[in-house]
Amino acid sequence: MPHQTAQPALTSQPRPDLLVVLAGPRGFCAGVDRAIRVVEEAIRRYGAPVYVRHEIVHNRTVVETLEAQGAVFVEELDEVPADAHVVFSAHGVPKSVPAEAQRRNLSYFDATCPLVSKVHREAERHYAGGGPGTRHILMIGHAGHPEVVGTMGQLPPGSVTLVQDTADAETVAPADPVRLAFITQTTLSVDDTADIVATLRRRFPAIEGPKHEDICYATTNRQAAVKAIAPQCDLVVVIGSPNSSNSQRLREVAERGGAARAILLPRANQLDWSVLEGVRTVGITAGASAPESLVQELLGCLGERYSLRIEERQVTQEDVVFKLPAPLC
Repeated sequence: MPHQTAQPALTSQPRPDLLVVLAGPRGFCAGVDRAIRVVEEAIRRYGAPVYVRHEIVHNRTVVETLEAQGAVFVEELDEVPADAHVVFSAHGVPKSVPAEAQRRNLSYFDATCPLVSKVHREAERHYAGGGPGTRHILMIGHAGHPEVVGTMGQLPPGSVTLVQDTADAETVAPADPVRLAFITQTTLSVDDTADIVATLRRRFPAIEGPKHEDICYATTNRQAAVKAIAPQCDLVVVIGSPNSSNSQRLREVAERGGAARAILLPRANQLDWSVLEGVRTVGITAGASAPESLVQELLGCLGERYSLRIEERQVTQEDVVFKLPAPLC
């Protein structure tokens, strides 16, 4: 008989244990879901291509999925052919944009989140047409963010002053400190915004605020969910894109809320595995523009390396749904 070499027994190293705490709510909000449906329905009804001015929401996975269906993303309307169909992003646009679309005979669909549109209407109410009752508006938000550009663009130049932080709130010097109002970007840190508002109210006691909170329910809920899990986590992973304001705020909230470390992660394949060294409990959430599929993708990757125990921490349930705009509804 030929000599046979003994084969070593197959052994596998046991995977280390990892507790995963999922924050809830997380991921898509009603405004993001509506914006995506606007693009999909426009393509279904009118055929490809349908043009979209700016990223419909701040997430590359969403953008690439819609591109595969026939969406073409552009920065400005001058990139859109005559007589084409175009969608405005969920962040909102200045009034000059639909005016330009009408001038060029473009068929357009406004996917602006209804909660952003509410802030637009508040700005118009405070401005009141430039008459004797006009209030100068202080907008709390981040310079250059599409939502801020769109909101400030609802009114004539000079009607709105941007306030980005408490330092700005301490130094802003409106011409009439009595006739003032404030509005806010919908995706800000709840705690930071409260500090800014407190500063403005101390300096300008007559300042008028929104009738209802401008920071949207989804931002508030996702930040509350992260605060609930952060103290027990060695690491919090926020699934979201770097240009997503609400995702960046979640990372900040996690760090301030007691997590040993918090990172922003666009996709699982971009994870630097060294951040998990010594980690026994990891929290996971997703920004309002990040699909749940990205969370499940990360869980799949973690499950290949660790023995997972998964817990879900749900601080509230969401059942908000927004209708599509005419004529897509």
